[in-house]
Amino acid sequence: MSLSKKTVKDIALAGKRAFVRCDFNVPLDGSTITDDRRIREALPTIRYIIEQGGSAILSSHLGRPKGERNLKYTLAPIAKRLGELLGQDVSLLPDCIGPEVEAACAALKPGQVVLLENVRFYNEEEANDPGFSAQLAKLGDVYVNDAFGTAHRAHASTEGVARILPGVAGFLIQKEIDYLGKA
Repeated sequence: MSLSKKTVKDIALAGKRAFVRCDFNVPLDGSTITDDRRIREALPTIRYIIEQGGSAILSSHLGRPKGERNLKYTLAPIAKRLGELLGQDVSLLPDCIGPEVEAACAALKPGQVVLLENVRFYNEEEANDPGFSAQLAKLGDVYVNDAFGTAHRAHASTEGVARILPGVAGFLIQKEIDYLGKA
C-alpha cells in the first residue's frame, strides 16, 4: 500500500513564506518546559525551509484555553526554546491573526522564523471557521503540516488553511506516513 504525500522537498521554498502547523503542545511546569521532544521533532522541517531560502511562520496550540486569551497558555516558552535550538531569534507574535501579525509576516526575510500566539485563543480554531482559516492563510504562501498529533483534527490551522493554500507534509508527518505504510 502506497501512502505517498508531497513534502517540503517537493516544492520551491526560496522567497516563500511557509505557514507551518506544528504540535508544540508540550508539558510545562509554570513557564518551564519539562519535555521539549515535540519542539525538537519540528526542527528538521523548520531548518529545511529556512535553508532553502524560505521563511517559517509557525502555528500551534498549547493546552485548552477554551477560546479565551489566557497567558497560562502563551507560546512564549516555546519561542524561547526554539530560538535556543535553532541558534537564532524566534519572535513570538502578539496574536495569530490581525493587521499587526499580517504586517510582521509580510516583512519576513528568507531564513527568518516567527511563532504565532496560541491559535486556540480563538473558538474559531476548533470550529474550523472559514473566515478564521482565511485570516491564517493570508500569512503564508504555502502550507506545511508537521503536526502529527493534531493532523486528525478538522481545525482551522490544520484542515481549513490546507483548503486555501497549496499544502505539503513536513518531515515529521512524512516519517509517520512511511511508518504506517510499512505496518
